Amino acid sequence: MPAWVNARRVEIGARIRAARLHANLTQVELGHRIGRDHRTIHRWEYATREPTLSDLLLLADALDVPLRDLV
Repeated sequence: MPAWVNARRVEIGARIRAARLHANLTQVELGHRIGRDHRTIHRWEYATREPTLSDLLLLADALDVPLRDLV
């Protein structure tokens, strides 16, 4: 993968984390809302794994933000 892809993944993870914190949710609470484990949330936020499009849609809904704000 080109270097910019990883940089973009890190940026998206940071946006997920910022939106979660703005919503005053822990990783565990967000995980419960979207049916994912808190470790999965952590992996997305720190760019060790990528959320699917469906995951991003669930995140946007649970965090009450437009999808474009996450990506």
